[in-house]
Amino acid sequence: MKATGKKPVGRLAKVPHEVRIIGGLWKRTRLSVIDAPGLRPTPARVRETLFNWLGQDLTGWRCLDAFAGTGALGLEAASRGATEVVLVEHDNELLMRLRRMKDQLKAEVVRVERGDAVASLRQRAGQNLDVIFLDPPFAEGGNEALFATALAAAGQAIGSQGFIYLEAPRPWTNDELSQMGLELHKHGRAGAVAFHLLRTLPAQ
Repeated sequence: MKATGKKPVGRLAKVPHEVRIIGGLWKRTRLSVIDAPGLRPTPARVRETLFNWLGQDLTGWRCLDAFAGTGALGLEAASRGATEVVLVEHDNELLMRLRRMKDQLKAEVVRVERGDAVASLRQRAGQNLDVIFLDPPFAEGGNEALFATALAAAGQAIGSQGFIYLEAPRPWTNDELSQMGLELHKHGRAGAVAFHLLRTLPAQ
């Protein structure tokens, strides 16, 4: 959920002081957003679109929010019935806030892990997850290597019927995604941010 670098990211660079879970058990619950350089939570309208795509009921789903930040994506999934949600974050202050929110919500299905997002994805290769949320940092120049590495690792951890959600500073094409065994399912834009729902390519 974060962007790094000196330049703001389009119209989404103005960060709110809080975001709210928009559906499910914890609907309208507020998640605080600290005034930290580069923190960029996914806007409510984008999350609403995403969960319209995924379906409102995620009962039984196993989810990984690899660049958790505020936890808005992973907690939204848990609110909608997911049975396992892992939030991965390396920043100490954000980790503490995620753990406090987990305790406040009594969210037994949520696990907060300190760690590197790509390493965590690689550790889950073959686990056939149902949805992976990828919102890597936007550095100046786009951070292309990190996006490609994270996508490749996610492709190994997702199930054949699962979904990978990606936020990026530019649209990713099927030609690029196919090199990682992925294809574009749905996509949209919000200001300067492109968001995508991806699936694995059918086995040949």
